Amino acid sequence: MNATILHLEQSTGQQNPVLNIAIFLSFVAVTMVIVIRASRSNKSAADFYAGGRSFSGRQNGLAIAGDYLSAASFLGICGAIAINGYDGFMYSIGFLVAWLVALLLVAELMRNTAKFTMADVLSFRLRQRPVRMAAALTTLAVSFFYLLAQMAGAGGLVSLLLGIDDTLGQSLVIAVVGVVMILYVLIGGMKGTTWVQIIKAVLLIAGAGAMTVWVLALKGFSFGAVLEAAVENPENANGAAILAPGLQYGANPIDFVSLALALVLGTAGLPHVLMRFYTVPTAREARRSVVWAIWLIGIFYLFTLVLGYGAAALVGPETIASAPGGQNSAAPLLALHLGGPLLLGFISAVAFATILAVVAGLTITASASFAHDVYNSVLKKGQASPKQEVKVAKITTLVIGGLAILGGIGVQGQNIAFLVALAFAVAASANLPTILYSLFWSRFTTRGAVWSMIGGLLSAVLLIAFSPVVSGNETAMLGAGVDFAIFPLKNPGIISIPLGFFLGWLGSVTDPGRESPKLAAEMEVRALTGYGAEPPVKH
Repeated sequence: MNATILHLEQSTGQQNPVLNIAIFLSFVAVTMVIVIRASRSNKSAADFYAGGRSFSGRQNGLAIAGDYLSAASFLGICGAIAINGYDGFMYSIGFLVAWLVALLLVAELMRNTAKFTMADVLSFRLRQRPVRMAAALTTLAVSFFYLLAQMAGAGGLVSLLLGIDDTLGQSLVIAVVGVVMILYVLIGGMKGTTWVQIIKAVLLIAGAGAMTVWVLALKGFSFGAVLEAAVENPENANGAAILAPGLQYGANPIDFVSLALALVLGTAGLPHVLMRFYTVPTAREARRSVVWAIWLIGIFYLFTLVLGYGAAALVGPETIASAPGGQNSAAPLLALHLGGPLLLGFISAVAFATILAVVAGLTITASASFAHDVYNSVLKKGQASPKQEVKVAKITTLVIGGLAILGGIGVQGQNIAFLVALAFAVAASANLPTILYSLFWSRFTTRGAVWSMIGGLLSAVLLIAFSPVVSGNETAMLGAGVDFAIFPLKNPGIISIPLGFFLGWLGSVTDPGRESPKLAAEMEVRALTGYGAEPPVKH
C-alpha cells in the first residue's frame, strides 16, 4: 500500500495540467456553442425563464438530475463514504428519499399553479407585495448557500488537478468558473442552461458508472470484496466500523436526525429544482420528469456507494484526507488510481461540468426571482415589459455571479456535501412550510406566509452561525481560535423546520384578516386539475 500511496503522490505531481485544462476547455467550448444556438430562440420572458416550456418529461428529468447531482453528490458524498463509511452514505439516502416528497406533494401542483417562480404559487391567493418580497429573500438565501458549496468544490478540485494549494491560485479558478457560469446564463437563459445540464448528467452518470464497473471488476465483481478491502486497508484506522452506523454521528445522533430532516424535506423547497417544473408543457410531463429524475439519481447514488468504498480500499482514507482538496478529492484520486492522468482529466472535467451546470441553474433561478418577483411584481406592480424584466434578470446575474465568486473564495476547504446540507436546511425551514400550506390549507394567510418564510430563514441562519460549523473547533470555518458556538448541533433542521411550520400556523390563526375564499378555491382547482393558464389578476 505504501507503494500505491507513493505512486499516487508521484502521479499527482507529474500529471500534465495542460491535458486536464484541455479536456475542461473542450467541454466549455462544446457547451457554449450549444448555449449560443439555444439562445437564438429566446424571444420572451417565458423563453428566458422556462425554456419556452418546450422540454419533454425525459429531457427535463435528465436536466433535473443534472441540476441535482451537484459537486456535493459526486465529490462530497464519495469523500464522506471513503472517510466515514456508512454515515457518509446516509447523505445519499437522504438526497434520494427527498424526491418522493417532491413527487408526491409538490411537482404536479407547482407546475399547475405557477408561472415562473416559487413566489407565483405563494402569492396566488395571498397579498403580492409582502409574499413576493419574502419569497425572493428566501430564494436568494438558498441559492447563495448552494452556490458557495459549488464554488468550494471548484477550488478543491483544481487544487488536486493542478497541484495548486495556495489561496491565490484557487481564487483565480473560482473566478473563472464564475465568469463561465455568468456567460451561460446571460447568453442561453433557461434553454441553454437546460441543455448544459442534460449533457452534464449524461457524462456524469456514464463516467461514474464506468468507474463503478472498473472498481467491481478489480474485485471479481463482488461488492463484498470491495468492502473487505476497505476494512483491511492499512490506512483505515477505524477497521470494520466504517461498515456500521455511528462513525460520524455516533457521538451525537440528534445531529444525524437533524441532518436527515433537512435532506429529506429540503429538496421540495429548493427554488432551482422547483423552477425546473415550469419548463415542461403539461403536468403529466412534470410527473414524468420527476420519475425519470428519481431513477437516474437513484442509480447514481448506488454508484457513489461503490466509488466511496472503492476509494477507501484502493486509495486509502489518509491519502484522501491529506491530498489537496481533502475529503472532496476521493473520486478524482480513485480515477487517477484506476486510469491514470487521462481518466483523472476526464472525471475532473465532468466534475467541473457538474459545478458549471449547477451554478448556472442556481444563478438563473435567483436572477429570475429578483426580476420577476421583486422588480416586476412589486416595484413595477406588474407593468414592466418582458424585455425590461429579462434585462433586470441579466443585471442581477452579474451581481449574483460576483457575490458567488467572493463567497466561494471564503469557504475554501469546507466539505461541500455539508455546505449543501445547510442549503437544504434553509430550504426546508423557509420554503417548504409555506408551499405546503399554500397548496393544502385554505385558511393560510399572508401573515402566516411571511412569518413562516422569514422566521424559518432567520432561525436556520442564526443557528448555523452559532453552531460548531462556524466556530469552536479545528474543522470550523473560523477555526478553533474563535468560539461563539452555543448551539450544539451542526445542522439546524430539527429546530428550524418545525419552527417554520409553527410560525406559518401561528401567523395564520392570529391574522385578523382572511384571504379571499374564492381565490383559495380557484387555486385548489387549478393545482389539482391544471385548469387555467395564468394567475388571476388581483386588485
